[in-house]
Amino acid sequence: MTSLTPKQLKDYNDHGYVAPIDILTADEANEIKIEIEKIEKKWPDELYGLGRNYVHMISPVFDKVCHNSKILDVVESIIGKDILIGGTTLFIKDPDNKGFVSWHQDAKYIGFEPHNWVTAWLAVTDANEENGCMRMWRGTHKEEIREHRDTFNENNLLTRGQTVQNVPLEDTVPNELKAGQLSLHHPMIVHGSTPNRSNSRRIGFVIQSYIGANVDQVIGKVYVQQARGIDKFKYHEHTKRPVELMNKYDKILKNKANEELSKIFYRDAKKVGKY
Repeated sequence: MTSLTPKQLKDYNDHGYVAPIDILTADEANEIKIEIEKIEKKWPDELYGLGRNYVHMISPVFDKVCHNSKILDVVESIIGKDILIGGTTLFIKDPDNKGFVSWHQDAKYIGFEPHNWVTAWLAVTDANEENGCMRMWRGTHKEEIREHRDTFNENNLLTRGQTVQNVPLEDTVPNELKAGQLSLHHPMIVHGSTPNRSNSRRIGFVIQSYIGANVDQVIGKVYVQQARGIDKFKYHEHTKRPVELMNKYDKILKNKANEELSKIFYRDAKKVGKY
């Protein structure tokens, strides 16, 4: 078992995130990129809008990532041995669009309580300042949930464009990762990212999130997989792992999961965005 080192765990507790963590080789990360391109070519609409969520339900390649023992080992260091996969998201920034992620806290709108959960952000391609890597406002996980304003900016990759106002850029730090590296961040840390200014795609696959079995969904319903340990609480509906790409029954389940996720993300919203 390759748990977080004492220094890494201290970084997470002190700063609200830890990175970089070596997980996949460059070739293994490229296999994920190839899987994305395969889906986009054969099923052009599958990863658009809400479809970018729960891709692990219809792809054995993404499912394998979620159950990667190296990832689960470091996650276990934070949330314990009973680990559920509560959802996944693809964040793809093409060089020809202006997509960005506004400053926000995951805990504001995801609905997982208590906060015994962690978001794992895997770099499928290199993530750096030029192509719009995440920036973290260190230490903000120790404070309260801040006020978020819904902007519904068409270039914002978040559902409602939910934004924490007046974030001091000089107090944030870039979370640069090489392809195959991982970062883990706390539900309460304020973070965001800028547009891709490079000439190539920036792709991140996010397990959002790994949740402890004691974590309930207090806003709506989510579908989970058992990643490690046991689920003695049974708050959620468990799903089977996919054995083939785009199985029709898995596709139906993915659509159901996204319908429920949309209800969570847009609760009390004045309108609905494309994500």
